[in-house]
Amino acid sequence: MADATHVIDWDAADRWLFGEAWTGDRIAEHARQLCDVIGPRWSGTEAEWRTIEYVRDQLRAAGLDEVEVEEFDMACWSFSRAAASIVGGPALDVLPFIRCPSFAVEADVVDVGHGTTREIAAVGERLAGAVALMTMAAEPFTTPVPHAYRLRDVATAGATAAAVIDPKSGERREYHSAHDARDPDFVSPPLPCVTITREAGARLRRLPQPRLCFDVVTAVETKRTANVHGVLHGRDWPEEDLVLGGHHDTVYGTPGGNDNGSGTIATLETARVLAGLRRENGAAPGRTLRFVTYAAEEQGFQGSFEFVRRHYGAGRRPRLAINLDELSAGHMKGIVLGFDHLRSLVQGQLDSMGDGLQCHVMSQLDNSSDHFPYLADGIDAAHLWRWRFRGRHADSDYHHESPDSADKVNVRELKEYSGQLSRLLLRLSCVLPEDWPRLGVATEEAQRRVNAERGSVVRVY
Repeated sequence: MADATHVIDWDAADRWLFGEAWTGDRIAEHARQLCDVIGPRWSGTEAEWRTIEYVRDQLRAAGLDEVEVEEFDMACWSFSRAAASIVGGPALDVLPFIRCPSFAVEADVVDVGHGTTREIAAVGERLAGAVALMTMAAEPFTTPVPHAYRLRDVATAGATAAAVIDPKSGERREYHSAHDARDPDFVSPPLPCVTITREAGARLRRLPQPRLCFDVVTAVETKRTANVHGVLHGRDWPEEDLVLGGHHDTVYGTPGGNDNGSGTIATLETARVLAGLRRENGAAPGRTLRFVTYAAEEQGFQGSFEFVRRHYGAGRRPRLAINLDELSAGHMKGIVLGFDHLRSLVQGQLDSMGDGLQCHVMSQLDNSSDHFPYLADGIDAAHLWRWRFRGRHADSDYHHESPDSADKVNVRELKEYSGQLSRLLLRLSCVLPEDWPRLGVATEEAQRRVNAERGSVVRVY
């Protein structure tokens, strides 16, 4: 393992980092404050500003060298009414898609199945002016198409709105989006969309000629929000950066224990542990470490796009940015890169930690979270390999739902995350500059990949 110019006793540093991560943690208190005291943290709201202030105060208390609240204007979507009912029947419990426009309509329901080209063609002209009833999940055994693109086909066929069936059972439904971050012209649902429960969808499919009535009122306003940015200066190459962060916002009405209290807490804890190591042990990072909580991830990654624009324009880039999202879905298994040229370097540092963690590379540029704005600009970025998308903990199988509460934060596993992330960041900060293969890829190359991958389902495991 290549070291910085100052000497670090790695055995002593590892013992201190992991010991402090496990015995000095504040995870449960952070979860209580974020999820119970503050609660839902939709960007652009007063509750989010309370979150921003809390994160700022925690980073300052940890002893970082600089802590800034970096304000910016965002396009904030909100809704004040979402009413729906079966004509001549009961009301339905619905949620509008994020960025859904206002709409009021009464129309026949036309079942389009999974929204495939074949199924849309089969209903023909009946879809014009109707409410499309569509299953969100892709049709089994077919080439998967993102639901946003299937909804766009439904809109092109003339549907006036869509009732989209959530795949979860037990009268559960969550907030969804229908856009593609890879396409700047596809930022909102292609037609008015609401989520309905699986049970409501089944009931509509049993009715001979159902009609639905909707009254949905939404708005988009310019609101002030902020990223929170803490800095631990590097001792050897302070002009070089590593970034660790995750979004601090949630969707409407969701305490956000797993999504993304877990990522916010891991950012706070990793910053606290590494600042404490420097103070108590004298082991400082070789290059500068930046700890960020991003605003408005749930509204189009506006916070991370702003952070990249503000700090990494005009050719300046970090060595690597690591994004933390939904960490309580499962234990840490390793790191997943966007570009392959850092694979050997990162795997070497993981191997030196001796815990069997693995480094992998995604076949596509993942557009699902706050690492995407970095990747789209050609900046090396990664997220953590964990059981988020497949085999996740049963008690954390809540996403954009009100049961994603403080108890969904897995305290024991977050201790491991903060300990392992601290060890990895310290090691990466001490790799000699000449041992880094390259600094990202050309922005034009990244954009070519982004454009080519539009409309594809990203392979996430």
